[in-house]
Amino acid sequence: MSEETKNTDVQEVEAPQEAATVAPQQENPEQFLKDFNWHNYEEGIDPISDSKLEEFEKLVAENFVDTLNDEVVKGTVINITDRDAIIDINAKSEGVISLNEFRYNPDLKVGDKVEVLIDVREDATGQLILSHRKARVIMAWDRVNNAHDTGEIVNGFVKCRTKGGMIVDVFGIEAFLPGSQIDVKPIRDYDAYVGKTMEFKVVKINHEFKNVVVSHKALIEADIEEQKKEIIGQLEKGQVLEGTVKNVTSYGVFVDLGGVDGLVHITDLSWSRINHPNEIVELDQKLNVVILDFDEAKTRIQLGLKQLKAHPWEALNSELKVGDKVKGKVVVIADYGAFIEVEEGVEGLIHVSEMSWSTHLRSAQDFVKVGDEVEAIVLTLDREERKMSLGVKQLTPDPWTDITTKYPVGSRHTGIVRNFTNFGVFVELEEGIDGLIYISDLSWTKKVKHPSDFTNVSDNLDVIVLELDVEGRKLSLGHKQTEDNPWDKYETEFAVGTKHTAALTEIVDKGATIDFNEDIVAFVPSRHLEKEDGKKIAKGEEAEFQIIEFNKEFKRVVASHTALFKAEEAKIVKQAAKKAASNNSEKTTLGDIDALADLKAKMEKGE
Repeated sequence: MSEETKNTDVQEVEAPQEAATVAPQQENPEQFLKDFNWHNYEEGIDPISDSKLEEFEKLVAENFVDTLNDEVVKGTVINITDRDAIIDINAKSEGVISLNEFRYNPDLKVGDKVEVLIDVREDATGQLILSHRKARVIMAWDRVNNAHDTGEIVNGFVKCRTKGGMIVDVFGIEAFLPGSQIDVKPIRDYDAYVGKTMEFKVVKINHEFKNVVVSHKALIEADIEEQKKEIIGQLEKGQVLEGTVKNVTSYGVFVDLGGVDGLVHITDLSWSRINHPNEIVELDQKLNVVILDFDEAKTRIQLGLKQLKAHPWEALNSELKVGDKVKGKVVVIADYGAFIEVEEGVEGLIHVSEMSWSTHLRSAQDFVKVGDEVEAIVLTLDREERKMSLGVKQLTPDPWTDITTKYPVGSRHTGIVRNFTNFGVFVELEEGIDGLIYISDLSWTKKVKHPSDFTNVSDNLDVIVLELDVEGRKLSLGHKQTEDNPWDKYETEFAVGTKHTAALTEIVDKGATIDFNEDIVAFVPSRHLEKEDGKKIAKGEEAEFQIIEFNKEFKRVVASHTALFKAEEAKIVKQAAKKAASNNSEKTTLGDIDALADLKAKMEKGE
């Protein structure tokens, strides 16, 4: 029997069984019509059992990618054209990626697994568009964040230089490598690192600005710290080691001792004074240094270079003594003096008071400047304390030795005003010879309240030597004595009883003043301002005055107008008395009595 016959027979046998079964549409017609899929019926789609649909959906879920998820998936390169790579991601159709996204990987070939992100589910032609670049960026940020959180060491490619450091490619992300984080040693040639692949540690991520900072230095610092502790543990004070100059700063030199750095302070580089360490050493120079001190806890090492040589004071000429003349160069200037290097590392101080015989102290900068070659006399020398004081003024004779010959009392000279005090002026006659003019000896006539009202610093002033104290080295001078005292002449011109005509200058307390000339200012008491008619002289009114007091010593002059007519009245009284005395034998007439009565009344009124 053939297969067809067998199938026919089976169908014929099974037919009655199906007929015996009650169809759903017959059992519940209303529900059947409600659930009937009219769309499938119209499209000619055969009905499929629910179990078959569930099985189909399960297979789709297991074998096809959900294109609605923006997740990175793995794909396989199945074909490469001139422009694109065809990628199978187990979707309904293959995806396309431009080869430009694989420029970093020129060896891409069929069968390679690549990470992709679904960029466009269907373009205008229904094509699935994928992106490898976007997938790399998402994966890169995940890997960078993970490396930052776990401290994982990552590889990076140094692409180029930038301001302050380098740009490094890490997982396809451009990260910043600061110059200070390239190595533990200062980097002078950044270009030497461009194009190299190095290990880094992710030290900082700014999620807001998408910035990543990496460090190569951080990888080796831990090892270096261990090396430092091991090396420092073997150090001893006074030990001499060879090192390499690693860095030069204004305050000292850092020396690499083979894994650990030490500092040679600028003061420990040379016994002589230096302005900058580069006068002694240069970068990468190898030199021997001595361990001065170290701190194991802080891994600090203090080194010395000059200590490898004997102290210059130990080699100082043993015959040098106080009073000897030396030569040297000015190395430092302070307000109080200048330091002179007489030999390398041996300095002496010239105090400003030892720079000139002048007692008028000035700043050391007025005498010398750094770099000057000077001669000096050794004043003190202490080899144990390594101190020396010098003097320059001792090279010239002391001007006070023949002071009595050059500046005898009464001699006249011209000096320079150097300084003021409240009580006088210091005048320099020559270098080292200063004299004082008391304020009272500045002018015969002017009342000087302060010397600055009379003269200025640096003015030339004629003086007369008034007193000379050789032992105390003091000289008293006078300026007003260079001219005749005008009050000698005024003593005669304005003697008591002399009369002068002038206008009343000013009304003051208890009187008034009159300017007879530029020197003579006379005072008139109030009761001496009254005129004969009983009124008082007003300011600016011209009148005749009589001098009633003249004191040359205190320069005091007192005048009176009232005394003029009172003197006349007194004269009349005197004459009348004289007449009465000469005619005592005669009887006094009634007219005489009346005249004396009138005069008495006038005098009483004048009182």
